[in-house]
Amino acid sequence: MNVRMKNFVHLVGKTGKEVEMVSFESGMQKASVSLATNHYHLNAQGEKVEETNWHNLVVWGKTAASFHENVKKGNEIAVAGKLTYRTYTDKNGVNRMVTEIVVQDYYLHAKKVTSQGESTETEETEDVELLPF
Repeated sequence: MNVRMKNFVHLVGKTGKEVEMVSFESGMQKASVSLATNHYHLNAQGEKVEETNWHNLVVWGKTAASFHENVKKGNEIAVAGKLTYRTYTDKNGVNRMVTEIVVQDYYLHAKKVTSQGESTETEETEDVELLPF
């Protein structure tokens, strides 16, 4: 069996804040936001327990502009990208490591309100090609 392993991440969660946008002198743009994903399990007493994990998302280039325009705090989104790691030294001289997901594609889940005031789930896409697992 020939198996190829790739650095590929697919997450679905809710944004924890508004998207931050940075434009560089070169014209390149970078958008960043935190994404919360939830996991549920039963504890020893049989109670449902929710665990939340936070992920740092980074989006570059044309996708960053679209991401900044369309994604708002609290939106449920699906992202596909790759894991990256970087290190830096903080103001106290301590070395820190940051794990980020560099987003290549995203999918925005939105609610559509009909003319009768009914709320229905709809899906909006932005150049998205997410692969099923």
